Amino acid sequence: MAERRLSRAEARRIAIRAQLLADDRPDDLLTVVEQLTFLQLDPTAAVAPSADLVAWTRLGSGYAPDDLQQALERDRTLFEHHAQPTVLEPVLAMVRPMADLGLYLAEMHASRSIDGQRVRWIEANRGFRRRVLDLLKESGPLPSRDIPDTSEVSWTSTGWTNERNVTRMLEFLAARGEIAIAGRRGRTRLWDLAERIYPADTVVVPADEAQRIRDGRRLGALGVARPAIVGEAGVPVEIEGTSGPWRVDPDASADEFQGRTALLSPFDRLIHDRTRARELFDFDYLLEMYKPKDKRRWGYFALPLLHGDRLIGKVDAIADRKESVLRVNAIHPDVRITRALTSAVRAELAALAGWLGLADIDYPRSRTRTASPNVGREL
Repeated sequence: MAERRLSRAEARRIAIRAQLLADDRPDDLLTVVEQLTFLQLDPTAAVAPSADLVAWTRLGSGYAPDDLQQALERDRTLFEHHAQPTVLEPVLAMVRPMADLGLYLAEMHASRSIDGQRVRWIEANRGFRRRVLDLLKESGPLPSRDIPDTSEVSWTSTGWTNERNVTRMLEFLAARGEIAIAGRRGRTRLWDLAERIYPADTVVVPADEAQRIRDGRRLGALGVARPAIVGEAGVPVEIEGTSGPWRVDPDASADEFQGRTALLSPFDRLIHDRTRARELFDFDYLLEMYKPKDKRRWGYFALPLLHGDRLIGKVDAIADRKESVLRVNAIHPDVRITRALTSAVRAELAALAGWLGLADIDYPRSRTRTASPNVGREL
């Protein structure tokens, strides 16, 4: 069979539709997480926590942050999974569908016997491990501060985890599938025995098969991706104007695409792979929250701006909850701005302010900066 060929516009539309950012919105949070495969938890809340912002961008005003807490803590349709960093998924805190738990259990169980510093440290702290499990069985769910450090051997590290023995033990036991996160109070995780959180009838999918399924799920969430990200999932595709191999979800289509305007989290998976964003969207972006203020081009927590099938700029905004104002410090357009585009962007900012419960929007009158001298001034 001949290799499929896509224009860059088709590839963009497939990617946007896969991320549930086309005009046809999903109906509920579980549908969103099942399609995206996870929501990343990040404490930064300059506008809103990333998981909430990603969910709102898909669901609109029908989504409330309490929906996420209910799905995690009461309905148990989602679970928090702290994977170890990898090239593919370099973040630790993720919310995944409980229906996908079986795709991770084999990996969790295997980690109990893989030789390394973690396993050797747990072996040296058998008594500490047993005491943690017994305390959770008797009194869980508990925050780490309510669990005494009775370690026999301290965890040593050159980083911030040095001698954080309780936190290390809890995270390692969770990675092994022995305990799980029962919920959060603010940013504080509550820990409990996994048997109280995970369904007892969960089927463990063998590791090789689980990886194949996860690759396919990841491709379904991205639409198009490089083989390094999704393995052999999908079918090979050539995308005009790019070099090297791509894979595409065989069920994906750009036909009858209808886009919309959306403000994205800096952690949104549509733009998370910066190289892919440049190749498909000609979009340059960098999260600058860790840069000194005078070194930032776009702002502390600039929101990428999607319109139709293009990423058209960044919005530097912050939610001033004390004054009940969404402060738009600057808008950085990458394209020529028209009145229609201005209207669409302002409508999305108004929707964001309304969802956040803010009474007003402060626009950047003379502070708007542009990427090109040809960009209009409507914004």
